Amino acid sequence: MTSAQGHKINLPSACCKYLVTQPRIKVTHTNYHSRKAGHPTPCPALLRTPVARSSGRTCDLPAPISPSTTQSCSEDPHLSAPCACAPFSAVTLELLAYLQDPELVARFQRRCGLFLVEGARQSGGRSRAPAGDPVPADKSREHLRARCGHQDMNSNFRHKEDGYADGGCRRPQYEVRNWLLHFLFLISAGLGHEVFYITCLPCIHWSLDPFLCRRLVNMWTLVMYVGQVMKDLLKLPRPPSPPVVKLETRVDAEYGLPSTHAMAATAISFTVLLSAPSRIQFQFEVGLLIAVTLSSLVCLSRLYTGMHSVLDVVCGVLISGVILFVTYPCWETIDRFQLHSPISPIMALTVPLLLGYTYPELGHYSTTRGDTTTILGCLAGSSVGYWVNERLGQTFEPQGVLPVPLPTLTAKALAAGAARSLVGVVALVGTRQVVKTLSLQVLYSWYRVPKTDDSARRRKEIEVPYKFVTYTAVGLVHSILCNRIFILLGLL
Repeated sequence: MTSAQGHKINLPSACCKYLVTQPRIKVTHTNYHSRKAGHPTPCPALLRTPVARSSGRTCDLPAPISPSTTQSCSEDPHLSAPCACAPFSAVTLELLAYLQDPELVARFQRRCGLFLVEGARQSGGRSRAPAGDPVPADKSREHLRARCGHQDMNSNFRHKEDGYADGGCRRPQYEVRNWLLHFLFLISAGLGHEVFYITCLPCIHWSLDPFLCRRLVNMWTLVMYVGQVMKDLLKLPRPPSPPVVKLETRVDAEYGLPSTHAMAATAISFTVLLSAPSRIQFQFEVGLLIAVTLSSLVCLSRLYTGMHSVLDVVCGVLISGVILFVTYPCWETIDRFQLHSPISPIMALTVPLLLGYTYPELGHYSTTRGDTTTILGCLAGSSVGYWVNERLGQTFEPQGVLPVPLPTLTAKALAAGAARSLVGVVALVGTRQVVKTLSLQVLYSWYRVPKTDDSARRRKEIEVPYKFVTYTAVGLVHSILCNRIFILLGLL
């Protein structure tokens, strides 16, 4: 079909493109075969809301449709016949807009006992809601329109003249009425952070099976890189506050869709579920229940903390599922190349470093590039470490006929595992601190940057190499040195 301006629109393929820019459309359906003469058939029109512009950036917001904007197929000179796909497209757009609605997140928070209270916005002239009352959605839209001229599409941050993003608001004040759910979702949210994976995945290597750890690092890196790049290419905003309560601020300058927490939790849980049966004896149904529970808790925690819309989370899960489905047949081929190919260590170092340097540029600073480089560095170091272990003939994998029984959870085994985790994490943290300090000193001297200038580490020529070198060293220590230290200390 064609729009009122005469432009051709392929409605099914335009759903995602028009998600942010379209108003909430309520479509009236008419039976084309039984309409009477003189009663034109209503036809949904794709409308673009006027936007405020600042420095070339746009911010498209939902707006109500006036009666004058609705045209009938018989009145539009550009439409020669009713559009058969219009009802499907309009319903799809309406569903996507509903899933992205911040009020849906706010309602979920209130049902879980988290309420935005008076004083959530301290800036002068802004409306405040009574204590414990939700903020109406139309007020939140007015609030966003007022700020639209100073922000890009991620409506949570304004931009300074130096190009860096700065928090537009102080941490909101909120009231917790269900502390059990509050701590459950905060802990679940922590399960999706990079710091957790960097400290948790090595424990699988040290106490369970290096094979599983290697698979997990590979898939974690892949889904995180895809998710982070999609965020910065799509540039869809996170839910605004109000009406949403935001419990995290570090990643607020990042865009929203897809949720990389949801992607990582889904990939990690189901990679273990699909890889472990050939290595460890366990009941598959129990493993499936654990995988679904853990990934669901992480996904729901992103709604509870106010960092993602329902659409962000759903898309994250679906994208991660597609990646798992597409790559699963190649896992064994990747394993053989990673462990036995003579060019494996070269590829493991050059490809992730190249991906870090070619990461999409934004008009402001965001933590996505640094976090992605951190993950790529972990992959590079771990891959080289596993290749070295294979060459040395000491892989530390379970002995005996596979799949082996799960280790018996005796007091002695638990104490040894806890000791290995403690010693290993201390070794990783110490390596990170030493290599980070040395690499920053070298880069600051090379680029002649004052050592007191902490903001300089945000520059790509400094951030990418220092993070990559730091976490490559962490990956090498985790995969090569830690197990040998455990043997020396009698912990393995």
